[in-house]
Amino acid sequence: MSKRGVPTGTEPRAEKPRGGRARAVSELLPDVGRAAFRKFGFVQSAVVSRWPEIVGTRYAGVSAPESIKFPQGQRTDGTLNLVVRGAHATMMQHIAPEIVERVNRFFGYGAIARVMIRQGDVPAPRVKAAPPSLKPIPIELGASLRTIADPELKAVLEALAASVAATRGPPTVRSTEE
Repeated sequence: MSKRGVPTGTEPRAEKPRGGRARAVSELLPDVGRAAFRKFGFVQSAVVSRWPEIVGTRYAGVSAPESIKFPQGQRTDGTLNLVVRGAHATMMQHIAPEIVERVNRFFGYGAIARVMIRQGDVPAPRVKAAPPSLKPIPIELGASLRTIADPELKAVLEALAASVAATRGPPTVRSTEE
Protein backbone atom coordinates (compact mmCIF):
# COMPACT_ATOMS: atom_id res chain seq x y z
CA MET A 1 0.00 0.00 0.00
CA SER A 2 1.11 3.52 -0.66
CA LYS A 3 1.14 6.22 1.98
CA ARG A 4 -2.38 7.24 1.00
CA GLY A 5 -3.82 3.71 1.45
CA VAL A 6 -4.07 3.03 -2.26
CA PRO A 7 -2.96 -0.47 -3.35
CA THR A 8 0.23 -0.42 -5.41
CA GLY A 9 -0.25 -3.84 -6.98
CA THR A 10 2.87 -5.34 -5.41
CA GLU A 11 1.14 -6.75 -2.32
CA PRO A 12 0.60 -10.51 -2.22
CA ARG A 13 -3.02 -11.35 -2.91
CA ALA A 14 -4.94 -13.69 -0.72
CA GLU A 15 -5.87 -16.73 -2.78
CA LYS A 16 -9.54 -17.43 -3.17
CA PRO A 17 -10.63 -20.84 -2.02
CA ARG A 18 -11.45 -23.07 -4.93
CA GLY A 19 -15.08 -24.05 -5.23
CA GLY A 20 -16.59 -27.39 -5.96
CA ARG A 21 -15.73 -30.85 -4.85
CA ALA A 22 -12.58 -32.79 -5.55
CA ARG A 23 -13.00 -34.87 -8.70
CA ALA A 24 -11.34 -38.16 -9.48
CA VAL A 25 -9.11 -38.31 -12.54
CA SER A 26 -11.40 -41.00 -13.99
CA GLU A 27 -14.21 -38.43 -14.08
CA LEU A 28 -12.04 -36.04 -16.09
CA LEU A 29 -10.61 -38.52 -18.62
CA PRO A 30 -13.80 -39.04 -20.67
CA ASP A 31 -13.92 -35.28 -21.21
CA VAL A 32 -10.29 -35.23 -22.37
CA GLY A 33 -10.90 -38.11 -24.79
CA ARG A 34 -14.14 -36.55 -26.03
CA ALA A 35 -12.37 -33.27 -26.82
CA ALA A 36 -9.59 -35.06 -28.69
CA PHE A 37 -12.02 -37.18 -30.71
CA ARG A 38 -14.16 -34.15 -31.60
CA LYS A 39 -11.06 -32.31 -32.78
CA PHE A 40 -10.39 -35.11 -35.24
CA GLY A 41 -13.98 -35.43 -36.42
CA PHE A 42 -15.54 -37.99 -34.10
CA VAL A 43 -18.75 -37.13 -32.34
CA GLN A 44 -18.69 -40.36 -30.39
CA SER A 45 -15.47 -42.07 -29.46
CA ALA A 46 -17.42 -45.31 -29.08
CA VAL A 47 -17.42 -45.69 -32.87
CA VAL A 48 -13.65 -46.17 -32.72
CA SER A 49 -13.54 -48.32 -29.62
CA ARG A 50 -16.49 -50.50 -30.63
CA TRP A 51 -15.78 -50.75 -34.36
CA PRO A 52 -15.48 -54.58 -34.31
CA GLU A 53 -18.91 -54.80 -32.66
CA ILE A 54 -20.45 -52.43 -35.20
CA VAL A 55 -19.20 -54.00 -38.43
CA GLY A 56 -18.06 -57.42 -37.25
CA THR A 57 -14.59 -58.80 -36.72
CA ARG A 58 -14.15 -59.74 -40.38
CA TYR A 59 -14.48 -56.15 -41.62
CA ALA A 60 -12.89 -54.57 -38.54
CA GLY A 61 -9.71 -56.51 -39.26
CA VAL A 62 -9.24 -54.73 -42.60
CA SER A 63 -10.77 -51.30 -41.86
CA ALA A 64 -10.78 -48.58 -39.24
CA PRO A 65 -12.86 -45.39 -38.93
CA GLU A 66 -10.90 -42.16 -39.38
CA SER A 67 -13.57 -39.50 -38.94
CA ILE A 68 -17.20 -38.60 -39.32
CA LYS A 69 -17.95 -35.30 -41.00
CA PHE A 70 -21.39 -33.73 -40.88
CA PRO A 71 -22.80 -30.85 -42.95
CA GLN A 72 -22.51 -27.47 -41.22
CA GLY A 73 -24.82 -27.30 -38.20
CA GLN A 74 -26.29 -30.80 -38.64
CA ARG A 75 -25.85 -34.19 -37.01
CA THR A 76 -27.40 -36.22 -39.83
CA ASP A 77 -26.36 -37.22 -43.35
CA GLY A 78 -22.69 -37.36 -42.38
CA THR A 79 -19.77 -38.94 -44.20
CA LEU A 80 -17.85 -41.75 -42.52
CA ASN A 81 -14.20 -41.79 -43.60
CA LEU A 82 -12.60 -45.23 -43.43
CA VAL A 83 -9.05 -46.36 -43.94
CA VAL A 84 -8.96 -49.81 -45.54
CA ARG A 85 -6.12 -52.23 -46.21
CA GLY A 86 -5.05 -52.26 -49.87
CA ALA A 87 -6.91 -54.95 -51.80
CA HIS A 88 -9.89 -54.95 -49.43
CA ALA A 89 -11.06 -51.53 -50.62
CA THR A 90 -13.10 -53.00 -53.48
CA MET A 91 -14.89 -55.36 -51.12
CA MET A 92 -15.58 -52.51 -48.69
CA GLN A 93 -17.10 -50.44 -51.52
CA HIS A 94 -19.54 -53.26 -52.20
CA ILE A 95 -20.62 -53.50 -48.59
CA ALA A 96 -20.71 -49.72 -47.95
CA PRO A 97 -24.54 -49.66 -47.75
CA GLU A 98 -24.39 -52.36 -45.07
CA ILE A 99 -21.77 -50.37 -43.13
CA VAL A 100 -23.98 -47.26 -43.31
CA GLU A 101 -26.90 -49.32 -42.00
CA ARG A 102 -24.86 -50.79 -39.12
CA VAL A 103 -23.38 -47.45 -38.05
CA ASN A 104 -26.81 -45.80 -38.17
CA ARG A 105 -28.22 -48.66 -36.10
CA PHE A 106 -25.41 -48.05 -33.60
CA PHE A 107 -26.23 -44.32 -33.40
CA GLY A 108 -29.96 -44.94 -33.35
CA TYR A 109 -30.72 -42.45 -36.14
CA GLY A 110 -29.62 -41.66 -39.70
CA ALA A 111 -26.25 -40.16 -38.78
CA ILE A 112 -24.32 -41.49 -41.78
CA ALA A 113 -25.38 -41.13 -45.41
CA ARG A 114 -22.22 -42.27 -47.22
CA VAL A 115 -18.81 -43.84 -46.74
CA MET A 116 -15.54 -42.52 -48.12
CA ILE A 117 -12.76 -45.11 -48.41
CA ARG A 118 -9.03 -44.42 -48.34
CA GLN A 119 -6.44 -47.15 -48.76
CA GLY A 120 -3.84 -47.30 -46.05
CA ASP A 121 -2.32 -49.30 -43.24
CA VAL A 122 -4.83 -50.51 -40.66
CA PRO A 123 -3.59 -51.44 -37.20
CA ALA A 124 -4.65 -54.87 -36.00
CA PRO A 125 -7.78 -54.62 -33.86
CA ARG A 126 -7.20 -55.05 -30.16
CA VAL A 127 -9.52 -57.73 -28.93
CA LYS A 128 -9.51 -58.26 -25.21
CA ALA A 129 -10.16 -61.84 -24.25
CA ALA A 130 -12.40 -62.07 -21.25
CA PRO A 131 -10.91 -64.03 -18.41
CA PRO A 132 -12.48 -67.46 -18.27
CA SER A 133 -14.58 -68.23 -15.26
CA LEU A 134 -12.70 -70.82 -13.24
CA LYS A 135 -15.62 -71.80 -11.02
CA PRO A 136 -19.08 -72.88 -12.06
CA ILE A 137 -21.92 -70.56 -11.18
CA PRO A 138 -23.30 -71.49 -7.76
CA ILE A 139 -26.77 -73.03 -7.80
CA GLU A 140 -28.09 -70.51 -5.25
CA LEU A 141 -27.58 -67.70 -7.79
CA GLY A 142 -30.13 -69.38 -10.03
CA ALA A 143 -30.26 -68.99 -13.78
CA SER A 144 -29.96 -65.20 -13.68
CA LEU A 145 -26.23 -65.17 -14.54
CA ARG A 146 -26.47 -68.07 -16.98
CA THR A 147 -28.42 -65.99 -19.49
CA ILE A 148 -25.84 -63.14 -19.70
CA ALA A 149 -24.13 -63.33 -23.08
CA ASP A 150 -21.30 -60.85 -22.49
CA PRO A 151 -18.45 -62.88 -20.91
CA GLU A 152 -16.77 -59.84 -19.35
CA LEU A 153 -19.97 -58.63 -17.69
CA LYS A 154 -20.75 -62.17 -16.58
CA ALA A 155 -17.30 -62.53 -14.95
CA VAL A 156 -17.65 -59.20 -13.11
CA LEU A 157 -21.12 -60.08 -11.84
CA GLU A 158 -19.93 -63.52 -10.73
CA ALA A 159 -17.05 -61.94 -8.78
CA LEU A 160 -19.42 -59.43 -7.20
CA ALA A 161 -21.88 -62.17 -6.21
CA ALA A 162 -19.07 -64.27 -4.75
CA SER A 163 -17.70 -61.38 -2.69
CA VAL A 164 -21.16 -60.48 -1.41
CA ALA A 165 -21.80 -64.12 -0.50
CA ALA A 166 -18.46 -64.32 1.32
CA THR A 167 -19.14 -61.37 3.65
CA ARG A 168 -20.65 -61.92 7.06
CA GLY A 169 -22.10 -59.17 9.22
CA PRO A 170 -21.87 -55.44 8.62
CA PRO A 171 -19.09 -54.10 6.40
CA THR A 172 -15.89 -52.95 8.06
CA VAL A 173 -13.75 -50.03 6.99
CA ARG A 174 -10.00 -50.46 7.23
CA SER A 175 -7.56 -47.62 7.57
CA THR A 176 -4.89 -47.34 4.88
CA GLU A 177 -2.37 -46.29 7.52
CA GLU A 178 -2.16 -49.77 9.08
